[in-house]
Amino acid sequence: MSRIAACFAALKAQGKTALIPYVTAGDPHPSITVPLMHRMVAAGANIIELGVPFSDPMADGPTIQQAHERALKHNTSLHDILGMVAEFRQTDTTTPVVLMGYLNPIEIMGYAEFAKAAEAAGVDGALTVDLPPEEGMGVLPLFREHGIDPIFLLSPTTPERRIATVAQAGGGFIYYVSLKGVTGASTLDVGQVAQHIAQIRQHTDLPLGVGFGIKDAATAAAVAKTADAVVVGSAVIKLIEATPDDHTAIMDGISDLLVSMRTAMDAGV
Repeated sequence: MSRIAACFAALKAQGKTALIPYVTAGDPHPSITVPLMHRMVAAGANIIELGVPFSDPMADGPTIQQAHERALKHNTSLHDILGMVAEFRQTDTTTPVVLMGYLNPIEIMGYAEFAKAAEAAGVDGALTVDLPPEEGMGVLPLFREHGIDPIFLLSPTTPERRIATVAQAGGGFIYYVSLKGVTGASTLDVGQVAQHIAQIRQHTDLPLGVGFGIKDAATAAAVAKTADAVVVGSAVIKLIEATPDDHTAIMDGISDLLVSMRTAMDAGV
């Protein structure tokens, strides 16, 4: 059983929902990424989504775009990020790590080399925003061969037929984008999310994670009643943006946010 599958199975047995924070690797400095990963786990994170910085993050809003820019100022590369995961694995062998990003850095490294290196580092999944299942036939077998779950996105406008396609091609969990637009946009309608989650469940047994629009403990708890995982990104990155030169404030602020979310999710409030 993969780390992701084991994580969801354990949480289901406890009647809990996964908390998945997103951070861009190397933001605001490469030295903070691994300690921050450990701190997030201590604060209640079950899976870590580690962003791979890219110069044109088209699915992301201004907050995460700026996180990519801060990381790229330090020339944070995919090789560097795999090194961070390997360092994290020296003391944490159980928390799943998912890389989230765009296809270009993987293409530059080479699909086979990336899959092999990611497995060696301890990566569990890859969410590649601009790699749809229809174009992944040469890539997805390599991911699976090396134990990397290919994670795909669904949105409120995804038609029924495509939901089935994504469900068949995906692994680990499915990431449901709860809002139209880019990350950090608009306001969450929990009722609509519940309706779409019910529709998706007709096509897959994979766990369903919900992201975009999770801003605080209240929204996290509301979504946790419907989803198998709550993904929080922009709210985390804004805490980095607020004090990029104060790593202690970053660590404490993100820890406090995740503790509040974990507590509210577990309480069902």
